[in-house]
Amino acid sequence: FDAATIKPHSPEAKSSWLGIRNAPDGVNATATDLQSLIRYAYGLRIDQVSGGPDWAKSDQFDVQAKMSEADSAAMQKLTSAEATALRQRMMQALLAERFRLKVHSELKQAPIFELVVAKASPKLKDAATDTSDNLHKDKDGKPLTGMFSTGDITVAQGQSMKSLALVLSGPFAGVGRPVVDKTGLTGSYNFTLNWSAQPAHLVNGVATTPSDDAPSIFTALQEVGLKLQPATGPIDIIVIDHAEHPTAN
Repeated sequence: FDAATIKPHSPEAKSSWLGIRNAPDGVNATATDLQSLIRYAYGLRIDQVSGGPDWAKSDQFDVQAKMSEADSAAMQKLTSAEATALRQRMMQALLAERFRLKVHSELKQAPIFELVVAKASPKLKDAATDTSDNLHKDKDGKPLTGMFSTGDITVAQGQSMKSLALVLSGPFAGVGRPVVDKTGLTGSYNFTLNWSAQPAHLVNGVATTPSDDAPSIFTALQEVGLKLQPATGPIDIIVIDHAEHPTAN
């Protein structure tokens, strides 16, 4: 980052949002602890950070980290994945400099879910040959790639099973464990889940939440011929070896 300020969060300070947010020219965080910053910097879940001082989970900080105009302009030309990786590397460097953070990675055995095929013919359409009229498309008419939630429905387009497993491993899925792809399916697929990954989302500009009787992700996956089966497996974790309160701005 070209410039960064880190200061203790004031409980009296009013903010319209809390947590970590990407900005076009950097990263902003409000009332955020060091462990959360580490998870952001390394792309981890809450169960993937271990060790460190007690204050790393309790003390809250406000962070404003900005790139130079040239770096920000260059980042706008990157793909979403490339921009995310760049922000993560920059945050790793910032934490090492200002918090004197030192970490190492380990593998540990932990409860996981394996994403497997539950039916002989899962209801997945090959994205390369799917010509459905209801596909989400870009301005040029080409199908978009991603997962789109509307009401209690999530439409997946051009998704690999590996990318689906990553989504299911995230906090919004609520399965409580990492998910590993064991389907053996190597293509990119279009499919619809009767489930929403968002706790709240916009429908025609109005904030809505999934209904109480909306199917769970476990049921929704079974409807398309997939299944989450409990297992034990290795997961990557980051262990905090050393951390100090941030240096002055």
